[in-house]
Amino acid sequence: MTPQQNDTLCRVERAAPMGALMRRYWLPACLSEDVAEPDGPPRRARLLGVNLVVFRDTAGRVGVLDELCPHRRASLVYGRNEDCGLRCLYHGWKFDVTGAATEMPSEPAGTALTEKIAARAYPVVESGGFVWVWLGDPDAVTPFDPPIWAKAAPGNVAVVKVHADCNWAQVLEGSIDSAHSSSLHSTNMPTADSVASSTATDTAWLRPSADKSPRLDVQRLDLGFRYAAIRTPIHDPDLRDYIRVTVFQAPFTVHIPPTDQYRLSQMLVPIDDENTMFYWIAWHTDPAKGIAQDDWRRFCGAEVGKDVEAVTYRKVRNAANGYLQDRAAMRAGDFTGIYGIPTQDMAMWESMGRIADRSEDRLGSSDKAIVTFRTMMLRAAEAAGAGATVLADPAGLSARAELTSFEGMVDKSAEGVWVRIDRTMGQN
Repeated sequence: MTPQQNDTLCRVERAAPMGALMRRYWLPACLSEDVAEPDGPPRRARLLGVNLVVFRDTAGRVGVLDELCPHRRASLVYGRNEDCGLRCLYHGWKFDVTGAATEMPSEPAGTALTEKIAARAYPVVESGGFVWVWLGDPDAVTPFDPPIWAKAAPGNVAVVKVHADCNWAQVLEGSIDSAHSSSLHSTNMPTADSVASSTATDTAWLRPSADKSPRLDVQRLDLGFRYAAIRTPIHDPDLRDYIRVTVFQAPFTVHIPPTDQYRLSQMLVPIDDENTMFYWIAWHTDPAKGIAQDDWRRFCGAEVGKDVEAVTYRKVRNAANGYLQDRAAMRAGDFTGIYGIPTQDMAMWESMGRIADRSEDRLGSSDKAIVTFRTMMLRAAEAAGAGATVLADPAGLSARAELTSFEGMVDKSAEGVWVRIDRTMGQN
């Protein structure tokens, strides 16, 4: 990639073409649990370089406003959330979830300013455990399409949230890179000849293949793409392939292969050009399956208040302290010496720099999905910057069968790989 192409892929702030593309989608501002209580503390959110304040009012309605008060530009994050509005501490001006000014105690009684001045408010929807916001053209708001995990009961949706100190594209490229898990996560995803598919335990995901060099087959879709990582299984390699299907749903959602206990999705949401909010969702529609929120965060090494800071979700193990890498543990057999799958990933992503220089990449056959992502999103961003579109309308995508990720054994035959995969998926 050229430096100019890299900028187009990565940068999302202000008038950047990729930011224009992102604004055509509903974006997750925060978790619903971040603003769980009516009249609770307001929370700061930042998306595409835009600073926001999120709050739940007395009636339980969620509002998303520009962070700075329209009066004198003081932050509303420090405001009083009371009586169905957010009150700025500086002069007491108060705004409801629509942005309307309901009180201006520093102005004369009956002032007309309450009709003339408002905080900028954004359309909001709650779904799937998230607060979603529309930052695009207010006259072109698309119907909200719930994420696929919204089909599960709230108690069957568990979410890890971690701040990554790097650009969104290198985070997403890690999520669509099947080959790295066989090395970077090999301690947490060990080979086991006793399982026939990815099997979740309290501490690991067991896999039925020792193959570290998957063969990739990418299928482009109007919503993004899906790819099959084809590996040789431990048992019956002449009869079956072990295949893991990952789905990229533009612009920043990835549905990764499931385990036997829960399905897995990720959202890699651009905070700004140099920071990303990483969300990892474990979910299942079967009430007998799934994983509890506390157990999921413990498994990932991302417990709030222990592994990540409350409110900011910044990592305790970070670049400044070398991710607390344990060389003694490495000598004893741990591959990375870094605790937690997300932290292992972030050590790699953040080591590339805030925005990776892709002009120096030397790609191989295991990078087919990476190449597809780059070319697809460059084309989509350039089209968005010109007011055109090349991706499917985001409304209604959650019903698409192609969003279903997969992992398991697939019988070998002379048929094409996707014919075999889709038939096997239909049987499961």
